[in-house]
Amino acid sequence: MPHRRMDGPPSIRDTVHEALSGHRNELVSLFSRYVAKGKGILQHHQLIDEFENVVGKDGVMQELKESPFSQILKSAQVNAALKEAIVLPPFVAIAIRPRPGVWEYVRVNVYELSVEQLSVPEYLRFKEELVDGEYNENFVLELDFEPFNATFPRPTRSSSIGNGVQFLNRHLSSIMFRNKESLEPLLHFLRTHKHNGLVMMLNDRIHTISGLQFALARAEEYLSKLPPDEPYSQFEYVLQGMGFEKGWGDTAQRVSEMVHLLLEILQAPDPSSLETFLGRIPMVFNVVILSPHGYFGQANVLVLPFLFMVKIVMPYFQTPCELSAINEQVVYILDQVRALENEMLLRIQNQGLDVIPKILVVTRLIPDAKGTTCNQRLERISGTEHSHILRVPFRNEKGILRKWISRFDVWPFLETFSEDAANEIAAELQGVPDLIIGNYSDGNLVATLLSNKLGITQCNIAHALEKTKYPDSDLYWRKYEDNKTHVGQYESHTAFTLPGLYRVVHGIDVFDPKFNIVSPGADMTIYFPYSENQKRLTALHGSIEELLYDPEQNDEHIGFLSDQSKPIIFSMARLDKVKNITGLVECYGKSTKLRELVNLVVVGGYIDVNKSRDREEVAEIEKMHGLIKQYNLHGQFRWITAQMNRARNGELYRYIADTRGAFVQPAFYEAFGLTVVEAMTCGLPTFATCHGGPGEIIEHGVSGFHIDPYHPDQVAALMVGFFEQCQDNASHWDKISDAGLKRIYERYTWKIYSERLLTLAGVYGFWKYVSKLERRETRRYLEMFYILKYQDLNHCQSAKVIKKRVDEIKRINSSCGCLSGEICSCGSG
Repeated sequence: MPHRRMDGPPSIRDTVHEALSGHRNELVSLFSRYVAKGKGILQHHQLIDEFENVVGKDGVMQELKESPFSQILKSAQVNAALKEAIVLPPFVAIAIRPRPGVWEYVRVNVYELSVEQLSVPEYLRFKEELVDGEYNENFVLELDFEPFNATFPRPTRSSSIGNGVQFLNRHLSSIMFRNKESLEPLLHFLRTHKHNGLVMMLNDRIHTISGLQFALARAEEYLSKLPPDEPYSQFEYVLQGMGFEKGWGDTAQRVSEMVHLLLEILQAPDPSSLETFLGRIPMVFNVVILSPHGYFGQANVLVLPFLFMVKIVMPYFQTPCELSAINEQVVYILDQVRALENEMLLRIQNQGLDVIPKILVVTRLIPDAKGTTCNQRLERISGTEHSHILRVPFRNEKGILRKWISRFDVWPFLETFSEDAANEIAAELQGVPDLIIGNYSDGNLVATLLSNKLGITQCNIAHALEKTKYPDSDLYWRKYEDNKTHVGQYESHTAFTLPGLYRVVHGIDVFDPKFNIVSPGADMTIYFPYSENQKRLTALHGSIEELLYDPEQNDEHIGFLSDQSKPIIFSMARLDKVKNITGLVECYGKSTKLRELVNLVVVGGYIDVNKSRDREEVAEIEKMHGLIKQYNLHGQFRWITAQMNRARNGELYRYIADTRGAFVQPAFYEAFGLTVVEAMTCGLPTFATCHGGPGEIIEHGVSGFHIDPYHPDQVAALMVGFFEQCQDNASHWDKISDAGLKRIYERYTWKIYSERLLTLAGVYGFWKYVSKLERRETRRYLEMFYILKYQDLNHCQSAKVIKKRVDEIKRINSSCGCLSGEICSCGSG
């Protein structure tokens, strides 16, 4: 037995070694199964499946399945990070996550039954051997950010992940409030706080902490004698004489609450009170949101490429899968803007200020806008008073780029775009923003460049945090490099390798205080409970019933539901491999019992394969048609093409709820799960993938159900169990529906999102002002990497984009005989 460390629990290496010693036959069988699969990567579900299939004596196997080794192998919770095994016979190297944010790596020699612990670089080097080609491992660029974080405060408990500002607030406030002298930065912050020359909070009558405490006590006594709803304007000059300026509140009651909060903080500092106080200080008036790629607009944008791809041959086109992803981003950002503006207006009013907030969504201006508003520089966002879309064109040394290009080809234009955007933003705001928000990789890069240039607080929206849609997209990045249907790399990697480029041994640290979970919601003017009958859009029921039940088979819907009294299980998503809609259809087709209990309706993609220009979608369309025939689904199944009418989609969720049905999200991976939130907000019981965001949104068995798309038989059994229980007890459906709504109202609304985001911005802005949160050393390290490596790759990408564009133009022009360059003179392309 190996020597066990006495200062803590056994290492993963020790646990595996002990398991090999105690269960040699069973584990030889298991690891031999892994090796028999040959060179490659095995994902978590494959590891578990092989473990369950190991043959052994019943008693011994039960003992093994209850052993620490089994717990390690199965330790991935439904919301845990992906675990993997690298197989290079006779070795199997396993990446194990004992708890969130913590990884260990071991390698087993199956022939010798030996186990060794691997460091991160050793594991990555071993992983690189899967890739064909020779790399000089002695001279590989390794990125390691760990030394820069050695002195920076960070939590150690996994439960703190995603609550970084709360931790930072506790840590820094404990240091700051050790004595009265340490409170000076807070005083200085309140005295110098301004917006566009308007002095707020304190004026120069207050110079010391003692003076502040005295003034606060006077103000509290004075305010106690006023009616709670007394307007600030009635006592403004009295408080100004005491040393207070605008920003404390619009009524005597609100000002009194703020004064009392600060007195409590000065007397007995409490992190919670400090966060509340900082969250109420007027700090965010102007917000910039970055989303450079795609057709970003409010009209004709969502259906544009669907209309044009059929009629026009274009050198570049927006694929349906890419379009759908962009559509989701447009909807997300517009909902975000409306919620943020409402919250900013409310806060500014409550703070007693007469300031107009501004939100700018900065995106690309496309001169050849194809009938959209994407060629307009400025466009007001509907449903808002002071928010606009600001469009800035892409340009290079040859001038402005007139046509749309794919989001995978925008990278060479982003640096110039950020410079031009900075000038346009300054012109619109007559100053700099207080907060800048990036979306996706391109938007976050531009946000970083602007944040560094302007010195403002930056918020990155990580739409796919911690896992990628394609788990091997780092190792086999070359395979995805020229594939428009895949996003090859997400930012959220702790350790990964891009063979031939560089190796990251310590990258993103999820324990870093900058990580904060702020979950969005659904637009509650569109998505609301089915039970709110007075708000229901009953006028749309005719068109919804036509979508669901019209027997005509056409390009918009095929299949029919012969028994309309049965509940409907419903799914709506892009028609691509990751969303796994065809997997749900196959799961349904195979389950005789499920088909007896419910009908299945799916919404997604095209029905006519000839309308798609996306290879992955084409494959899924063909697979769907094959499944309909294979399982003879006619009479129990309906397939509807992608729907862009949000109002009708909201009512569609509620109509499905009227049938006492359920929503199913069967994706292999889902970054967040906006459709899950939409369905639950409408009161529809929801079954959603355990891989990604839905694992957090849903409490399994309480507010919905987790499903593992890699085990469709178990998925079918879970749904059968639910609907059988609903048949026996009608209140069971209501119980899950109500619990889902409760979960949404507690955590997943745009109101909660906007309140939390603005509070975090205020708290972080304060600590950034009074401490060294800029991390200049890390930033300089990143700048060096950006200039020496990224820009070099970017120039290569630019050359590839140009070559690809020229080749496409030549191909298209050769088909019609035109030689005019970018646009065919005959008008055919």
